[in-house]
Amino acid sequence: MESESTILTPAEFSGLNHALSLSGGKVIICHVSPDGDAIGSSLSLLRVLRAMGHRDVRVVTPDMPPQSLGFLSGIREITVASQHPETVRRLLSSAGGIFCLDFNEPRRVDRLEEALSGSKALKVMIDHHLNPDPFADIIVSRPEVSSTCLLLYNVLVDLGLAGYIDMTVAESLLTGMMTDTGAFSYNAKDPGIYRVVADLMERGADKDRLYKILFDTNKESTLRLHGYALAEKMTIYPDHKASVIVLDSDELQRFGYQRGDTEGLVNKPLSIPEVAYSVFMRQDEPEFIKVSMRSKGLFPVDKLCKEAFGGGGHLNAAGGEFYGTLDAAIAHLLEKMPEFDCYL
Repeated sequence: MESESTILTPAEFSGLNHALSLSGGKVIICHVSPDGDAIGSSLSLLRVLRAMGHRDVRVVTPDMPPQSLGFLSGIREITVASQHPETVRRLLSSAGGIFCLDFNEPRRVDRLEEALSGSKALKVMIDHHLNPDPFADIIVSRPEVSSTCLLLYNVLVDLGLAGYIDMTVAESLLTGMMTDTGAFSYNAKDPGIYRVVADLMERGADKDRLYKILFDTNKESTLRLHGYALAEKMTIYPDHKASVIVLDSDELQRFGYQRGDTEGLVNKPLSIPEVAYSVFMRQDEPEFIKVSMRSKGLFPVDKLCKEAFGGGGHLNAAGGEFYGTLDAAIAHLLEKMPEFDCYL
């Protein structure tokens, strides 16, 4: 079974076929702090391109993928810029084609922004976030699609490449689909999602195994960190129907924090009936705060995140950044919150 929908316009179809026909090396790149959707889509495209006969294909990331995704086939082939900066810059400079997955503006690749923007390679964007920057030559942007992995699946089907979706690709795609929807608990109302899930399972993806790995496996230190955050660091603002969780760098260090350990934490306050949206702030550096937001119903955390933290995302799931102290980030959020009470 394959998706019945045609997602590509004639221009996109032609452009992508041209990009795939180019000789020379190809580089697949995703955003900083890559999540399951970014890594899942990147590794899926890597395997498909190699199966098509393109041998000189590399996946690069600005920084390390989370350890929780270490089970994905091909993840050890990723070249990480924080560890091999010159190698990654050289790959981007010499590439014939660059596939930009799960991000839609150059700043999202962090330390690689200059190298990406300066490369003369043909650039292809495949992404599902709002308001794409037109930096790429070929842009496939579908904000209404719940994940880049789902979008990539439909792109492959439209291009007649579904035959290359083997069990390994199917599991990588399903990983991204699951992580970007909280195992289909939000942004997952489209019945077409489940037809794709069925197809990926028929191709060998083990949904139950993936759920266990992604959502039901924790280190002891991670559970203790989440428990501490919810018991000691969660503040409810009843007038704004909001929850805010804040963790500073000392607290992260106390629990032996590693990338991915706070995954899913921002969702937990949404189980409180009176909470319409949840905010999680993590102090990654003394003056760099990572912000994640989730919501229920029609509360637009994408708008709040964009206005307050220069980020974005989707109606019910968004992220951003704040350059300054943690106290300043909290004060900035509290100043903005009343402006969004009209959505409650």
